[in-house]
Amino acid sequence: MAAPIPIPTRLKVLRGNPGRRPLRPEPEPAPLSEPPEPPAFLIGYAAEEWRRVASELHLLGVLRGVDVQLLAAYCVNYATWRTAVETLATIAARDPVTHGLLVRTADGNPRRNPLQKIASDAALDMLRFANEFGIGPAARARIAAGWQPPEPPSKFGDLIA
Repeated sequence: MAAPIPIPTRLKVLRGNPGRRPLRPEPEPAPLSEPPEPPAFLIGYAAEEWRRVASELHLLGVLRGVDVQLLAAYCVNYATWRTAVETLATIAARDPVTHGLLVRTADGNPRRNPLQKIASDAALDMLRFANEFGIGPAARARIAAGWQPPEPPSKFGDLIA
């Protein structure tokens, strides 16, 4: 059985370090001064998604220079998913019986539309990459679950320290 994926120290701090184990600092890449432009190979829906998501991730302080390719992979999967879903919708409009979910093979037998598999695979990959950045309500809940507002300073705190 595979070991669990290690949780970054920064995420443990945000969660409140529920295990109470000593935290080891990790190397932290330098933050970006502004959201990066999409890589040149991102076009269409992928570039649009980059512009939408990169600025949000930058504001949250999550996006670093070394994460650019990971975010690009998310955007490519988003574009694949969106294209497949839009194509399926077009096919569904012309097919009142199966709504594009089934296609006929060369020998006339019905089978699942390959676009369904493409859309499903792209959605799963997109979700996997999104979780890396804390995109989505469940991913944000895992980050915010351990967060507690800082305690106000005690008037006797300086005496103890």
